[in-house]
Amino acid sequence: MITPQRKPVYPISADLRGYLTDFGREQNLPLTYAELRAFRESTPVIDKSGRDTLWQTVLYYAFEMPRIHEGLKKIYAQLKSGGDQSVTEHLYVDRIDFCSFGNSEPFRIRIVNAYNENQDYYYIKQADASRLYGLELEHLLSPNRMHFLTQHETLIEEHVAGVPGDIFVRHWLHHPQVKIIRLAKELVKFNERCFIRLLGDMRSCNFVIDLTPDVEETQIRIRPMDFDQQSYHERMNHYRPQFFKENKDLVMFCIKHLNPTTARQYQREEQSLIMRRMHLASDRLCRLLHAMAADELAPREKVIHLREELAEYHGDSRFRQCGSMGALVRHSLATLDQRLDPESALITD
Repeated sequence: MITPQRKPVYPISADLRGYLTDFGREQNLPLTYAELRAFRESTPVIDKSGRDTLWQTVLYYAFEMPRIHEGLKKIYAQLKSGGDQSVTEHLYVDRIDFCSFGNSEPFRIRIVNAYNENQDYYYIKQADASRLYGLELEHLLSPNRMHFLTQHETLIEEHVAGVPGDIFVRHWLHHPQVKIIRLAKELVKFNERCFIRLLGDMRSCNFVIDLTPDVEETQIRIRPMDFDQQSYHERMNHYRPQFFKENKDLVMFCIKHLNPTTARQYQREEQSLIMRRMHLASDRLCRLLHAMAADELAPREKVIHLREELAEYHGDSRFRQCGSMGALVRHSLATLDQRLDPESALITD
């Protein structure tokens, strides 16, 4: 069997680093990703059904453990409380897990409250430019706020809570607590968000379903948790979750419960919300897109193939003038902005 080629880690440019610094993402951290990679041994993490999770619990030399655990608690405080170290006095590091399967080869840190045994997670990863652009675009253009920090080649990410999409399909899709129309509506809106900002690879294992009990019914939101393939793939449908075979059950669910007119209504609603967010964060977004357009985030042949597909799909030859993945994202947003609000469009190529 041929192993799929792993997506390369793209370096952080000076413009992107400046953006991260100016908006509080770049901070001094007590530990780096490279330091965590120097673990001594590991053991597989097995789930409740006895299956290998592809994560490994890692161990370090005994003399290193106090420094590593203290550093991990300090990072947690930076991520959660702006660096207030008093919140860490009753916390301890319960486990450090490593996964070599994903592109970012992440570490998952489990933090536990000693008073009530409540647990929380966060992640330490390689800082990849693709992923950073994906996180920041999600923060600016979606209803979700993304909390993350960087230092040089280290990325700290908050845990995205929710039921993984593949597990949701198996156990929750037909649960009486799930409001059918709300789920179908959110699937349409999620598909639209991914396509407009070119977030790829949103198969069911790469997003979560966030269920929030409300006064009478449960609110539903779909949240991506993997941003490695932000603007990387050459095929347009790679940015439309509806075309992944892993999402077939969800797609058929939408087709069954939504008619085309209602689906188009929900698409238009999400487009309008994205445009409003663009206007609210216009200066910050324009600066991010300027850095992104200048960066290489995919091989040249992928850019050429994708821009041809987008030009044909939108009937807009200006996509063919885009020389990078970032430029394609910028033009996609500019086209939306100009179409919905031509008199006050803010995003320009």
